[in-house]
Amino acid sequence: MSDQITVSGIIGTVPRRTVANNGAPITSFRLASRQRRFDRAKNNWVDDDTSWYSITTFRQLALNAAQSLHKGEHVIVTGRLLIRNWTNAERSGIDVEIVAVSVGHDLSWYTTTPVRSVAPARADTERPEPEPVDWIESVESTIAHEAESVRPDRSGDGFVPVETDADRDAYASLDS
Repeated sequence: MSDQITVSGIIGTVPRRTVANNGAPITSFRLASRQRRFDRAKNNWVDDDTSWYSITTFRQLALNAAQSLHKGEHVIVTGRLLIRNWTNAERSGIDVEIVAVSVGHDLSWYTTTPVRSVAPARADTERPEPEPVDWIESVESTIAHEAESVRPDRSGDGFVPVETDADRDAYASLDS
């Protein structure tokens, strides 16, 4: 059994791009969802606690999320809820993770212009293989990429490659 959940909130960390052992792209980030309620006694809205979620996206959603999402943006996430206990040498706690099936900007805060990243599959034809996409494949190059605060040009087709010296070094080390 899987629990589906939809949460809206603000991206609290720089989305992290990695690649799984099988080559599947992964993008993950933390989402802060602040609860608000109306206090009738004070006759105004009051902020309650903030809930934090670990959001994980895979495959095409991960590629699109890496191109589209940035820290501080308001988003809506739908996915499968996973609650896990964790323990390390000093502490223990609970991690609340959402494996996303859908992520989008919250249109209460933004307007958007959609750009299709992959041709839709049709029932009467075979689905074509998607075009390969440049991808940051090492943690070191991801950290270097984030440290440079490079924001890709978002006016293009959604797959504008961002090449930095760290990216070129990471690709060169993969070839050797």
